Amino acid sequence: MKGLYRIVVPLPNSPLKDLNSYVIKGDNRNLIIDTGFNRSVCYEAMQKGLDELGIDLSRTDFMLTHMHADHTGLVSRLASPTSKIFFSRIDSRVFDEDNSWQPLIDFAEINGFPADELQRALNNHPGFKYSPETKPVFTLIDDGDVIECGGYRLQCIATPGHTQGHICLYEKDKKIFFSGDHVLFDITPHIESWAYTTNSLADYIASLDRVYSLSVDLVLPGHRNFQGNLKNRIDELKIHHRERADEVMDVLGSEELNAYNIAAGMTWDINCETWEDFPIAQKWFATGEAIAHLRYLEGEGRITRNAEQKMITFRTSR
Repeated sequence: MKGLYRIVVPLPNSPLKDLNSYVIKGDNRNLIIDTGFNRSVCYEAMQKGLDELGIDLSRTDFMLTHMHADHTGLVSRLASPTSKIFFSRIDSRVFDEDNSWQPLIDFAEINGFPADELQRALNNHPGFKYSPETKPVFTLIDDGDVIECGGYRLQCIATPGHTQGHICLYEKDKKIFFSGDHVLFDITPHIESWAYTTNSLADYIASLDRVYSLSVDLVLPGHRNFQGNLKNRIDELKIHHRERADEVMDVLGSEELNAYNIAAGMTWDINCETWEDFPIAQKWFATGEAIAHLRYLEGEGRITRNAEQKMITFRTSR
């Protein structure tokens, strides 16, 4: 595709393996979609790729599909004073100065995450370690906005679920869909929840339905391979989450359990013999994913949540 390139940015010690950063090279301005962690190995890979493409960063803008550090981490180091950084109005809130990790830590604790492991979990969280070193100046975007560069006309499509402010880009004429972490082919996008005020899995499934009928020949995801069909993959992802929700029901059985213990009873694609062997960051992600499925099941009326005690628990509806 003319003027469109991919830089593969390594993500060491991450199950994601690497990030796909996409570059649109225009006559007057360039656009980089997603950047990698704020780590030297990511920075060096981006610099090497940009040098090979002859990209002048003083004539380059950025589009960040969502807030996670593997997509945003390097933007402050790469952007020039003249760069625009397009970013979701919703996800931009995580960069507010008064925003802290403490509510997540408190929420994890009342959902069963061991109090003595919480600080270690935070210290090992990639979002805590590898976020932008300074708060970027964003050009805030919303659903329906259009970004133009190098003959590409990219429509912003709000796809909440993976994050509340996740945005995909759709090039209608060229039938290209930049899916960020909304649709991945080799792995399943991580859907987690760290508040019961949102139903992130229900949002995610609705977002999958929203893009299902787009006319797309090429899907360009944030990670791994892009040889796949959009509709087929959406069908697979919806089946996957139905099966995961059913598994949560099986783990619950006739017991009343907290989210951490439910996560411990679920199956995970990780090379560990027991839950105790899981790296602390993976326990965190697993618990967040369990909470998302529990909130979804609660919304369907299949389980009930008991928040009357210090530790939140769940049981099947009777």
